[in-house]
Parts: sequence; C-alpha cells; structure tokens
Amino acid sequence: MTALTDLAEPTGPTGLTWTFVRLKLAIIRNGLRQSTGRTVGWILGTFFTLLYALALCAGMIALHGDKHAPSAAIGLAVFLAIGWAVMPLFLFGGDDALDPTRLAMLPLRPRPLVTALLVSSLFGVGPVFTLLVSAGAATALARNAASAAVAVVAVPLVLVLCVALSRAVAAANTRLLTSRKGRDLAVLSGLFVAVGVQLVNLGVSSLTSSGGLDRLASVTDVLRWVPPAPALDAVRSAAQGSYGLAGVQLAYVAAVLGAILVWWHRSLRRLMITADSSTLQAAPATAGGGRSTGLHRLLPDGRTGTVMERQLRYAWRDPRSKAAWATALAVGLLLPVVSAVQHGSVYTSCWAAGLLGLQMYNQFGIDGSAFWTVAATIASREDARAELRGRALAIGCVAVPYVVLVTVGAALLLRRADAVPETLGLSFGLLGAFVATGAYASVRFAYSMPQETRLGGGNAAPGQGGLATLSLFGGGVVGLLLALPVVVLLVALHVAERQDLLWLVLPAGALYGAALAAAGVWFAAPRLVRRLPEILGAVSKG
Repeated sequence: MTALTDLAEPTGPTGLTWTFVRLKLAIIRNGLRQSTGRTVGWILGTFFTLLYALALCAGMIALHGDKHAPSAAIGLAVFLAIGWAVMPLFLFGGDDALDPTRLAMLPLRPRPLVTALLVSSLFGVGPVFTLLVSAGAATALARNAASAAVAVVAVPLVLVLCVALSRAVAAANTRLLTSRKGRDLAVLSGLFVAVGVQLVNLGVSSLTSSGGLDRLASVTDVLRWVPPAPALDAVRSAAQGSYGLAGVQLAYVAAVLGAILVWWHRSLRRLMITADSSTLQAAPATAGGGRSTGLHRLLPDGRTGTVMERQLRYAWRDPRSKAAWATALAVGLLLPVVSAVQHGSVYTSCWAAGLLGLQMYNQFGIDGSAFWTVAATIASREDARAELRGRALAIGCVAVPYVVLVTVGAALLLRRADAVPETLGLSFGLLGAFVATGAYASVRFAYSMPQETRLGGGNAAPGQGGLATLSLFGGGVVGLLLALPVVVLLVALHVAERQDLLWLVLPAGALYGAALAAAGVWFAAPRLVRRLPEILGAVSKG
C-alpha cells in the first residue's frame, strides 16, 4: 500500500524507479507469504534454475578457446531472446507485474514509466539466469584485454535487451492477453510448452550427436546478426583484432534496443489513452443475420451444411474444442517430424489421421447442457443422420488435407516419396474407422466435459471417467480392428513383392475409409434418436 501511495506522489525519475523496485520486491515477498507450499515451490524452482544457469555458464567457460565456442555462444544468445519474447504469452495471466493497464489510473507518463519498469524488471530469477549464461558465453569468447572490455559492455546489453523485449511484447499484446483470445492462449500454453520441449530435445540431440556443432556452425553466419547475438559476437571480433566490427556490432544491438524501447513507449502510451474495447458499445449486427462470412456458401445445403458450419465455428472459438484440435494437429505433425529427424518409419504419419479421427468421439459432450437445442430439432432418423454426417464431414474438411500434407511432408523428409500412396491409403482407412467408431461412441458413451478443461487435466466430469475411458480406448481398439483390411492388403503386397501394385492401397484405403465412416453414421443415427434424453442427461453433468 505504501508503494502504491508513493506512485501517486510527484517524485522524480529516480524516485519513481526506486518505488517500482520496492513494489516489485513487495509483490514477490507477498506472493511467497500466501502459503508454505508456494514458498517451497519458489525456493526449489529458484534453486534448480540457478543450478542450471551455473551449469550452462560452466559449460560455456569450458569451451574457451574451442573452435565451436562462437557458434555455441551465438546460438545461446538467440535462444535467450526467443525465450524472453514468448515468456509473456504464457506468464501474463499469472504475473500481475506484466500488466501495465493496472497503472493506467495513476498520474504517470510513459517515458519515466518505461525506465522504472525496465529497472524493476531486472530484479528476479530470470534476469539472474540470463546474466550468468551471458557472462559464461562472453568468457568463452574473450581472449585479451580488449575483448574482455567489450564483454563488460556486451553482457549487460544482452540482459537489458532481453528484458526490454519481454516487457515490450507484454505491453503490445496486453489487449489480446486480457481478452477471450488471451484466455484461449492460456488453454493452449501447455501444448506450446510440450511441443517446445520436444523441439528443444531434438535440437539438443542433434547438437550432441556426431558433427552436431559443425551443423550449428553452418548457420552461425546468419544467427550472428540476430539480436542480441551480435553483442556477444563483438567479443569474438575484438579478440581477433577487428575493433571496428566489434563497435559496429555493439552499436547495432544498441540501436535495436532503442527501437524496442520506442515500441514499448508507444504501446504504453496507446494503453494509457485508448479506451478498453469492453467499455465500448457493441457494433450493430450485420445485415446477413450473423452470417458475416462466406463459409456457408462452400458447404452443402440443408442441415448437414449448417451442422458443419457450427462445428467449424466451435473448433475456432470454443477454448475446449480449440485445445483438442490444436493438440491433435500439433502432435500429429510433431511425431512424423521427430521420426524423420531420427530416420524412423514413414508410417508414423498415420498418427495424424488417428488423432484427428479421435475428434469424432464424444461429439455431444462439448455442447454440454446446450445439447437440448440440438435434441429439440432431431425428430427422425434422417435428422439424426444429417447431424452426425455434418459433424463427421466437418472433421473430414480439416483431417483429409492435413493428413495429405503431413504424409507427403514426412515421406519427402525421409526420401520415401514412393511410399506416399500406401501411407495415404492406410491413413485414410484409419481415419474412416475412427470416425465410424466415434459416431457410435458419441451416442452410446456420451459424457460431460468440464468448462475449465485444460491440457493435461481431466476431460470428463466427476464420476464419468469410466465412460471417457471406455469411449476412447474401447473405441480406439475397435477402430484399429476395423482398419485391419487395409493393413492386410498392404502387408500382402509387400510380402508378394508387388511394389508395382502398392499404389492400389490409396484408392482402396480411401474408399474403405469413406464407406466405414458412412456406415458408422448410418448405424448410430437410429440409436441417437432413441437415446436423446440419456445423452442430454449425461452431457449436462458437471
């Protein structure tokens, strides 16, 4: 409270900066006082973070004089900048210090506010981590007194640029991160982190393998001009006697830092004087009665097209649907990429078809209690078929082109372009089998999805975990069994060494998958009509 009172007093720039530093330390201290568990978690997190920073610092110092030291230092600098740039997107909702709009009602001008926020942001575990790693990288490159002097300038420059970049990104995206789209981003944050960890794992595996650092050196000429890497590369330039180049590199990073500060200043000024959209009157409805896009023109007429449009809009707008789709799309792409990097099998691209086919399961759970609006319009088997057909086609609109893209891309990465027809045929057969079993599972084993579904958390209401397990795993096993004819055809052609006929797997798999999906919709439709009350009761729980 004292710090907030000081903000409203007419203090100079130095006094304002010191007040923000005290405010930042007070926020950290008060946060740790909330619970013992939070304090222990912060202490352990800080300990392991600093331990990791010291390990990286020691590793870079161990590379002193090695020919790969410049490549490792430049790559590390670029990695630090990327981490600081994306960090606000994940921590914004949980770190009140990142939201500048909380200061909008105080008599503060943007310019001194930038200075105060920048200095206060230097206090924390993240800046200490960056300082240690940057110092280790600079030490690995320094060889004489001139390079050591450049390092004294370069290390703080890297730290300030990273911190300023993080705050500028947070300020520029404040409106987004406090809106519904920002909450959607929070839902997907776990997925981004999981994919990022896998990509980092691939990068580490590639670098630690034979000739890994040589491959990194091949891209150093480009990365050395990506800020803040030039600041550390200036240490190498000074060590080699290129003092003019070192000065240019430091000046370049300083100019980039200035541009970031200007961007940050303009973002803060815009936040201080622009009205929040939540306080503005809603725009009048369009003349099209809510159909402001031409999506419906590309879809079939009747109930099927309407259902497709609704499902596609759900996938784009609803956080739970978006999380499920994003997980399937990302993992379906990540697994073939990992396989390609590790020289695995082209058939791993079938994961994309399987994961997207699983989106057909529990179709009514995402509707929740609003399923009554769907149930009220289903009066016959034809209505039920149109409803299920529209949901299946909505999945197919995304799955079919995506499966083609992933399969062709994986085959090209593995230099197995000849395997595209057989892999595509197998993928289409698997996709159709999962759509078919998903249609039945949605009707027979419907369950409710909690409103606050998060990646990695439970996806069923309390007491319905057994239904969810039976629906997904039981239906998945049946789907795999239904796809066996395509597998048998593929294996038979390979055993008979009839590679000239492997292209037949593509039309056979596509036709078989389409037939399975149509049969699944036809089989589940009459049961949907009979089970409407039970489905409504199941998806309305929780």
